[in-house]
Amino acid sequence: MTVEESRTAFAVPQAILRRSGFAAAAPLFAADLASARDAREAEGVVASHGRRLWTEAVRQSDGVPDDRYLYWARLTLSARLREWVPSFELGEAGRAALADRLEGASRGHDDLVFPPDDKLLRVVVTGFDPYGLDEDVRRSNPSGSAALALHGSDLDVGGRRAAVRSAVFPVRWRDLGAGMVERALAPHYVPGAGAVAADAVITVGQGRSEHFGLPVYNAGRRGEDPDNEGVRAPGPVPAPREAPTLDPMPEWTSSTLPRQAILEGAGGPFAVDGGTGVVEVPAAQDAPQHRSGGPTPGSRGRAGGSGDHVANEVAYRNTLLRDATGRAIPAGHVLTPVLEIDSADPEALSGPGFERDRAAIVDQLRAIVRAALEVPEG
Repeated sequence: MTVEESRTAFAVPQAILRRSGFAAAAPLFAADLASARDAREAEGVVASHGRRLWTEAVRQSDGVPDDRYLYWARLTLSARLREWVPSFELGEAGRAALADRLEGASRGHDDLVFPPDDKLLRVVVTGFDPYGLDEDVRRSNPSGSAALALHGSDLDVGGRRAAVRSAVFPVRWRDLGAGMVERALAPHYVPGAGAVAADAVITVGQGRSEHFGLPVYNAGRRGEDPDNEGVRAPGPVPAPREAPTLDPMPEWTSSTLPRQAILEGAGGPFAVDGGTGVVEVPAAQDAPQHRSGGPTPGSRGRAGGSGDHVANEVAYRNTLLRDATGRAIPAGHVLTPVLEIDSADPEALSGPGFERDRAAIVDQLRAIVRAALEVPEG
């Protein structure tokens, strides 16, 4: 098992799965896998069960969707797939392809499809898995809950209808380096035959404060912090393998979300801060420096407004796609407030403050997305 999969045996994830109703997903998945007669049937099993997880997570009817249900259920399926012994020749590459299929299907990547209506505004919103689980395995990520809540919703934007489609990304360096962001988002910048490009692509992650953040700059650099598998991968952001890109890769990319419109039109219980801070190595210097007003000419990036972890990289890859394809659309990152369980009891899975704040974060993020579409940048 991976580090993430091994955590599913802990008491808290098991309690979350029982509470969710997703506990039966793994044995049903294993039974269907066992009946697969060849690789094609196995792929069908993996895709259908992955999509079912995503659909059921989106359809949660008890208040705001709990992103932890989907996260822990996916890991139980991933572990079953890893230990499965097929009755036919599969090989390491075949098993890896099935694992990738499960990830994409259960994260909503298959469901980033818009109705064929030219009058629609098409908006892609992405979130993240929970992280920091070695500190508190009960953690939820409000960006993941928001993605589930917004998927399939319609927003009224100046008399036009905006259709929102969402997806979730892992907190893992290996997936980002393997092109997951580009596979999910590139079709919305360069659509295939018969498809229409998105009108906005907004990535969302949890910040480190009690405010919403609108970071302006993204650094083409990874920091030292580990991901959800305990892996560290410091250094430059790896170049996309197949998607449109810029050569050379830029040190910085920037948001084109209309900050002023969002600051004025997305009020709620949480303050919304525009952020131009970065950490850079100025030209002809060697030491990194904090700078509040954005990068200076010729500087090398060390951290953007979202830091130097996976949120910064997903924001960088999204806006790099925008620049490489020449799309003049709102594209950028939003940081949500921190969401913590308001109970000293280590077995408490929720609490009144937790539920209140999660609902308020989702509602205010919906207002931020709507405001981002009201006034195009520039």
